[in-house]
Amino acid sequence: MRCVVFGATGYIGGRLVPELLAAGHEVRVVARTPGKLAEAPWRDRVEIVRGDVTSAEDLRAAVDGQEIVYYLVHSLHRSDFVAVDRLAAESLAAEAAAAGVRRLVYLGGIVPVGQRMSRHLASRAEVGRILAAGPVPAVVFQAAVIIGSGSASFEILRYLTERLPVMVTPRWVRNLIQPIAVRDVLYYLTRAAAVPGDFAGFFDIGGPDVLTYAGMMREYAAVAGLPRRGIVPVPVLTPWLSAQWVNLVTPVPRSIAVPLIESLINDAVCREHDIAQHIPDPPGGLTGYRRAVELALRRIRDLDVPTRWSDADVPGAPSDSLPIDPDWSGGSLYQDVRSRHTTADPATLWSVVEAIGGEHGWYSFPLAWSLRGWIDRFVGGAGLRRGRRDPRRLHEGEALDWWRVEHLERPRVLRLRAEMRVPGRAWLELSVAPDDSGATYHQRALFEPHGLAGHLYWKAIAPFHAIVFGGMARNIIGAAEQERTLSRT
Repeated sequence: MRCVVFGATGYIGGRLVPELLAAGHEVRVVARTPGKLAEAPWRDRVEIVRGDVTSAEDLRAAVDGQEIVYYLVHSLHRSDFVAVDRLAAESLAAEAAAAGVRRLVYLGGIVPVGQRMSRHLASRAEVGRILAAGPVPAVVFQAAVIIGSGSASFEILRYLTERLPVMVTPRWVRNLIQPIAVRDVLYYLTRAAAVPGDFAGFFDIGGPDVLTYAGMMREYAAVAGLPRRGIVPVPVLTPWLSAQWVNLVTPVPRSIAVPLIESLINDAVCREHDIAQHIPDPPGGLTGYRRAVELALRRIRDLDVPTRWSDADVPGAPSDSLPIDPDWSGGSLYQDVRSRHTTADPATLWSVVEAIGGEHGWYSFPLAWSLRGWIDRFVGGAGLRRGRRDPRRLHEGEALDWWRVEHLERPRVLRLRAEMRVPGRAWLELSVAPDDSGATYHQRALFEPHGLAGHLYWKAIAPFHAIVFGGMARNIIGAAEQERTLSRT
C-alpha cells in the first residue's frame, strides 16, 4: 500500500513509520519542518514532503497518489486549537476524496457518553466525526492513556510517582482508565492499512487492565522498585489547578498538561472490542499495564527512546531559520560573541559541546539557569526539565531543555533555538574549528527583539552576559581540557 503519514515528527507518527516500512508499505511522510527528520534512521526509505495541515494546497500535494492516509496531528500548543483542528480535518477529508484515497486512519481518545468533555477531548472527538462523515472510509481508533517511553501521559505518571512519595490529589484519581501499551497502538495502526474491503468506523482500543489513576501510580511505583506511594484525594483540586502542579513537578509544560489533565475528569474505559472482528489481538495477547511499564522503563534505562512527546512540531513556536542579516526585516539583532582557544583536540571539544544540557548542565552559573528555568515554567514555558534523549548524542529537531536543536553539523556546529517565553526570538550557536595547536571554540548568543519589551529584556540581562556566556565558554574549554588529560592517564 502507498501510505502517507501526517505527524511523522510526533510521538506516535515517528514510531509508526518504521512499522509501516517493515510491513512492506510505501511511505510518504509530511512534516512542517522536514529538517527535523534529518537523522531519522528510516529517512532514506521514505518520501519526505514539506506540508502544513492548515494549507489546502499542501494537503492536496501530500495525498496525491496515496491509498492510505494516517492523520496523527493535534494542535494543543495553540489557544485556537479547536478551530485549527476542525478546519484541517474538513480540508483533509475533501482533498482525500478528490485524490481517490481508499482509507483514512485517525487516532483519537475514548469518548465518554453523556458526560461533559474537556476542550481537548471534545476537539479530538470532533475531528474523528468530521473524517468519518466524509466520502472516504475512515477508521477512528479511540484510546485512553498510552503507556510507552517518551509519551506525555507516561512522563506525567512517571515524574509524579518518582518525585512525590505522598501526593495530595484531586478526586479524578479514582476515575477508571483502561491504558494501552504503545506497541499495541502501533499494532492496530499498522494493520489498519491492510484490512480488505470498506473497513471503517469507530473502535475503542485498550489494554487488558482497568485501573484508577491512583492505581496506575501505585503499580508504577511497584514496578520501578519505589516504596508504596501515599495518595490523598481532596475535593478542592480542580483539573486546572492540578495541571499547574503537573507543570511545576514534571517536564510537561502547561500547554500540554492542562488539556491532558482536564481529560481525566471522565472515566476512559472501552465500551466495546469490535476491532477484533477486523484485526485480531496481537500474538500473545494485549500487553498488560505492568508489562507496558516494564518495557517503557527498560527503554529509558537503555537510552532507546526513538520518539518523545517533545519531538513534535510546535505550532506557534518560533520556527524560522536564524536571521543572518542584522537588518533582517528592518529590525535589530543583538549578539554576544565569544571565542577561546584550547589545546584539546577538536573531537574532544566537540564531545563536550554535543553533551551540553540535561544532566551535564550549561557550564555556567547553575543557580541563574535554574532560576530562569523555574520562571519559564511558572509562565507556562518549557523550563529546563525536558532534558535530553541521550546524554552524549543529539539529533536535529529534538528538544534540549528549553531549546530546540535547529541545526546540527557534526562535528562543527550546533545551533539551538530557544523555546522559552521571551519577548522575541533567541538562538545559541556553538561551533568548533581545528587549528595548528588544538581547536578554537566559537559561541554566539543572538536575540531578535519583538517590540519595546524585547529591547528592554536584552538590556536588562546584558550585565549578566559576562557571567553566563563568558562562564559558559570558559568552562566548556575547561571540561574539554580535563577530558583530554583524563584520556591520557
